[in-house]
Amino acid sequence: MKARRCLYGAVFFTGIALQFACENNLRDVEKISAKKLIVPVDKSTGVEIIYSDSAHVKAKLITPELLSFKTEKPYIEMRKGVTVIFFDPNRQETSRVRSDYAIRRERENRVELMRNVVVTNIKGETFKSDELIWDETQKRFFSNKLVSIASKDNILYGTSFWANEDFSYYEIVQSTGDLRLTGEQGF
Repeated sequence: MKARRCLYGAVFFTGIALQFACENNLRDVEKISAKKLIVPVDKSTGVEIIYSDSAHVKAKLITPELLSFKTEKPYIEMRKGVTVIFFDPNRQETSRVRSDYAIRRERENRVELMRNVVVTNIKGETFKSDELIWDETQKRFFSNKLVSIASKDNILYGTSFWANEDFSYYEIVQSTGDLRLTGEQGF
């Protein structure tokens, strides 16, 4: 009789211990299953994409790897860097943008370039920042991070800026740096 009670007691306590152990494990499983793993639908390597409008080549995108995600808000990711070359109507290069990472938000017509962003334009100016946003609809680039712009004689720094698509015109916010005026200004 005493052995039976010990056996029932051992089974009872083992059952309670297992119940609490399973409850903790179930909570962990629920947390893990709540996190959805987003897997790319398409992975392409050695990619070159030509953008054209009315049979005129506007830009060429080059990336070693392109991942396409078809989620509620679809996007394309270029984790291994990207180069975008812009052309004028005569197919002459007007500017070139490079970065270590980029993501294109398809519904927003917006490309976010990040890490070591470098832009060169036809005037020989070089723009550098850690972030550059390309608004495809407005045909403008902008950044809310620090930027430096170097030309032959000058180097400017700013807290943010915007530029047109070929970087022939830009505005810098809170600019500082060396500015040498040359030519007919009379200074």
